[in-house]
Amino acid sequence: MPAKDIYHDTVKNALIKDGWTITDDPLKLTIGSRSLYIDLGAEKLIGAQKGAQKIAVEIKSFISPSPIKDLENALGQYILYQNILQTIDVERMLYLAIREEVYNDLFTEPIGQLLLNNKQIKLIIFNSDKQELKAWIN
Repeated sequence: MPAKDIYHDTVKNALIKDGWTITDDPLKLTIGSRSLYIDLGAEKLIGAQKGAQKIAVEIKSFISPSPIKDLENALGQYILYQNILQTIDVERMLYLAIREEVYNDLFTEPIGQLLLNNKQIKLIIFNSDKQELKAWIN
């Protein structure tokens, strides 16, 4: 099982504060003979008739000296997990959870805007000090 990101518990607590139920910690994906782990699986009731919204959350700290290298690694992992989920769990939406500071730094630059404008990545922005969700970007 992989090591937890330094913000794992922060994001978990923020999701719970926002009304989400953590269903998997981590969420195991098995495809063929390979197993991979997304940091969290969660669901939230969206209405008695509509059922529950299911999400998978990969948490990234972006603390290396190169934010672009962190972005490349996160995006590669995101694409792999998203493709697996589209095969084995189509109801679950994948999100990348990042700190507010990372969003304000990297995702307001043209390279981050390119990913958001092309809808290649879904983000959960969280405040690490308050352990709160700040924004969802679909």
